[in-house]
Amino acid sequence: MRIGVPKEIKPFEYRVGLVPGSVRELAHHGHDVIVETHAGMGIGFDNDSYKAAGARIADSAEAVFAEADMIVKVKEPMRPELSLLREGQILFTYLHLAADKELTEGLMETGCVGIAYETVTNKFGHLPLLAPMSEVAGRMAIQVGAHHLEKEQGGSGVLLGGVPGVAAARVLIIGGGVSGINAARMAMGMEAKVTVLDRSLDRLAELDMRFGGQLNTLYSTVDAIESHVVDADLVVGAVLVPGAAAPKLVTEDMVRTMRPGSVMVDIAIDQGGCFETSKPTSHDAPTYKVHDVVHYCVTNMPGAVARTSTFALNNATLPFTLAIAEQGYRDALLMDPHLRNGLNIHGEAVTYEAVARDTETKFVPAEEALS
Repeated sequence: MRIGVPKEIKPFEYRVGLVPGSVRELAHHGHDVIVETHAGMGIGFDNDSYKAAGARIADSAEAVFAEADMIVKVKEPMRPELSLLREGQILFTYLHLAADKELTEGLMETGCVGIAYETVTNKFGHLPLLAPMSEVAGRMAIQVGAHHLEKEQGGSGVLLGGVPGVAAARVLIIGGGVSGINAARMAMGMEAKVTVLDRSLDRLAELDMRFGGQLNTLYSTVDAIESHVVDADLVVGAVLVPGAAAPKLVTEDMVRTMRPGSVMVDIAIDQGGCFETSKPTSHDAPTYKVHDVVHYCVTNMPGAVARTSTFALNNATLPFTLAIAEQGYRDALLMDPHLRNGLNIHGEAVTYEAVARDTETKFVPAEEALS
C-alpha cells in the first residue's frame, strides 16, 4: 500500500503521523511511504532521517495526497486538506467529528474512508489510540494550570503545593478516566489537595485502592460539582463520552461563584468542552477570562510537547496502520470489530452513531456500509 504522511498545518501543531522508526517498519513489510518534505522537522526529524528509514520525500502536500492510498495524520484535516482527499482514500487520524458538523459534512462530500483514532477500541472496551494523548493531556493540565495560577499569567497567585504553614491549592478533576487519573497523579505529586469526581463506582473504588487517603473521591452529581467548583483553585474537565460531544457539566453560574484568578482547564474541548463557558483556543493565545476566571481550552494540548506525544501516539497506532496496509481497509475492518469501531465516515455515510446523532446526520452502521 502507498501510505502518505503530510505535514500538519493546524497552527502550532508539530506532531507528525509517522516517525522514522514507524516508516522503517512499514517499509520492512513492503509498503511504500511518502512523506511531505520537512513533515517531522518540528520534532527533530529531517528528510534524511525519513529517507534512511525507507521513505520517499514529496515536495508538497498535494503530491502526498495524490499518490497515497492511505493518509496517516495526527489532527483532523483543515479546509485546504479536505479538497485534496478523494473518493475511497483512507484517512487515519484524530477526527473528533461530534463537535464539528461542518467537517463531518466536508468529509462526506469527499467520499473518503475516515477512520478515527479516538473511537478505535480494544477487547476491554478501552480507547487505546486516545489513551496516549489523554495521558499527555492529563499531565499537562496540571502543568499549565499551575503556570496560569501565577499572578503574571492572570491567576490568583497561588502555588499549587503551598509551603509549610500555607495551605496547598485545591484541585478538582471532573472525570476519573485516563486523563483524569494522570491529572490526579501530577497534582498529588505537586502536593495539592485533589478531588476526583466520577459516575462510575468501580472507577472510584479503583482510585481509592490505588491512592488511598492522598486522593478524595466523590460520586459526580450536579450538587457535588457545584459545591466543589466554588472552592477550587484549579478545575480540570476530563470528561469523555466516546465519539460524542462532551456534556456541559460546569455551568456559567458555577463559574461566576469561583474566586477571581482561579483556573479552568478543559481537556474535553476537542469534543466541544465540558464547561458551559469553554471555547476553543490555540497555543499562541491559550487563555481567556470569564467572570475573572482563567480558561485554558487549547484543542491540541499534546502538541505543546510534540516529540513525546508523537512517539507515544506512534506506539499505539502503528499496529493498526500496519493491519490496514497489510489487509486493505475493508478486510481489516471486517475482521477486527475493535478497529471497525474507528470507522466514522464511509463515502457519504456517517458510520458512528454518536457522531451522526450530535451532527444531525444520517447514521449507517459500519457493517452495512462495508458490505
